[in-house]
Amino acid sequence: MKKQRLQSFSGGIFLLGLLSLIIASAYAQVPPRQQSAADPPVQIVEMRQADLLSKRDGFDAQIFTGNVVFYHEGAYMYCDSAYLYQQANSFEAFSNVRMEQGDTIFVYGDYLHYDGNIRLARLRDNIRMEDRTATLFTDSLDYDRATNLGYYFDGGMLVDEKNELTSYWGQYSPETKEALFSDSVKLVNIDYIIYADTLKYNTESKLADILGPSRIVSDSGYVHTSNGWYNTVTDDSKLLDRSEVYSNDGTKVLIGDTILYNRQTGVGEVFGDMFLEDKAQKTILRGNYGYYDEKTEYGMATDMAYAIDYSQGDSLFVHGDTLIMKTDSIYRDVKAFYDVRFYRSDIQGVCDSLHYASADSILYMIGDPVIWSDNNQVLGNRIDIFLNDSTIEKAIVRDYAFSVQERWKEDQFNQLSGRDMTAFFRDGELYHILVEGEAVSLYYAEQEDSTIIGLNKMESAYLEIDTENNKIKKLKAYPVTTGVLTPLPLLKPEEKRLKQFVWLNYLRPAGPDDIFRPNERRSSEATEPRRGRFEREDITL
Repeated sequence: MKKQRLQSFSGGIFLLGLLSLIIASAYAQVPPRQQSAADPPVQIVEMRQADLLSKRDGFDAQIFTGNVVFYHEGAYMYCDSAYLYQQANSFEAFSNVRMEQGDTIFVYGDYLHYDGNIRLARLRDNIRMEDRTATLFTDSLDYDRATNLGYYFDGGMLVDEKNELTSYWGQYSPETKEALFSDSVKLVNIDYIIYADTLKYNTESKLADILGPSRIVSDSGYVHTSNGWYNTVTDDSKLLDRSEVYSNDGTKVLIGDTILYNRQTGVGEVFGDMFLEDKAQKTILRGNYGYYDEKTEYGMATDMAYAIDYSQGDSLFVHGDTLIMKTDSIYRDVKAFYDVRFYRSDIQGVCDSLHYASADSILYMIGDPVIWSDNNQVLGNRIDIFLNDSTIEKAIVRDYAFSVQERWKEDQFNQLSGRDMTAFFRDGELYHILVEGEAVSLYYAEQEDSTIIGLNKMESAYLEIDTENNKIKKLKAYPVTTGVLTPLPLLKPEEKRLKQFVWLNYLRPAGPDDIFRPNERRSSEATEPRRGRFEREDITL
């Protein structure tokens, strides 16, 4: 093998010129690979510096050792030793390999194979690729200078000032600052970790695009998603395709078609089929649009919104134009506004607005409220329903009350009206009624064999009724009572109804799926304005 020692650039000008002439002459004799007419002209890899040139018999490559420098189309490549394949327009570089492309890209490694025809650099072992925004570490890196794209396929790590990303396969573009990761992707931030199947990340904007099944884990909770993006600086995210946001204990979950979520504030805004569940308090809130603050545990839903409370023995379904749910470790509140309907197997109701507070287990109903239980209907200006662990306990109707009981015979109704009314229930069945103020009752009197005697009308200041098996067992009126019993044959049609009688069974929710239709009364049964208890007739607003 022949060896020839070369001077560095600071050495003799004559020897340097001679070496350049020899190399140029050799390239002139061996043209590079043929390219198509559409391709740009191929540039020759230039040998710029080496301490020693060697040639081995039977070996096509020229051997350069000591401070070796190559140049090709704006990039300098350094190493301790190299094989230059002139015919192939390529070289291999060994030990202390370094590539520099301008002042923006620096690549380091132990080995480099560079193909000047396609401008492809293959680096192996202890690779470090740096630009102004990030550093890439790997043991196998192919850097395509034509597309300005580097990619690894045997594990790698990308690090910037905010995040550390690892994966089995990845690619990085120093020009666009875009990195694509696949297979066992892990993004580590000081506040959270993202585990992903496929992830795209911009080292300049710090924006991560989620392109496959992923999980975001932090002290505040965790997120399951398969599509969307996450801003690693602001912690804003857009989660698509039925993503799921969980609290850290897993008891609360927010699901939606699209979720705008900020991990710092804990606020999520949902578009499309929202599902919010508090498993500890056993409540669910749903709607086509929703909002949830995980720090205050405040949730809101609208557009086909409804809530489910399954904490009792039977589930309560509530629908309204807008629903608000707030829960904590002990209590839950549900508020519904406009066209409210609810269903539970033992009680159903409609009203304009409703508030359910688990602290006292009361349903507050205002705005033409009506409730049904078995064959009983109660309506008034305001109704408060007291619930126990499994069923209704009592209902208080305030300011104006009207109760109707449908009898087993067609077109027969027991009726009761007054200022305030309290209805008591046992195992879901009405057993006692107390009317306070302006009490008027209309009920069918029966003998023990169920033979109807007639229709009894009674008026008094106070009235109490005991019922059993939906029949009046005992009636007490005080202090002064007036009553008239009219035999059935002598009844006139107008005497069968109290003045404000309405039977609204057609509005009654028939099941959980029947809570979404509007509460539209027939024009003949529209509510007339009623004067409040303390409102004076001689004052108008």
